[in-house]
Amino acid sequence: MPYTYIIYSHSADRFYIGSTADDLQQRIRKHNSHHRGFTARANDWGLVYCEKFESIQQARSRERQIKAWKNRKRIEVLCGFSKP
Repeated sequence: MPYTYIIYSHSADRFYIGSTADDLQQRIRKHNSHHRGFTARANDWGLVYCEKFESIQQARSRERQIKAWKNRKRIEVLCGFSKP
């Protein structure tokens, strides 16, 4: 099942918005493993939001929509996120 998801790193104090065609938990494990890219900066990424879709095209469309907001506060509201 395709997903759009948002993960958060406490150490980096950053959100990452992405989509995946199937195994969401496996995708999050990849974000926390040794790799290159934006999420390589930290290894404490945790899922704070996800949506299921019927197709990967719908999931990617939603990902682009959220990224287009360019507004951290709006993303925090969507996630129901509040820092301790």
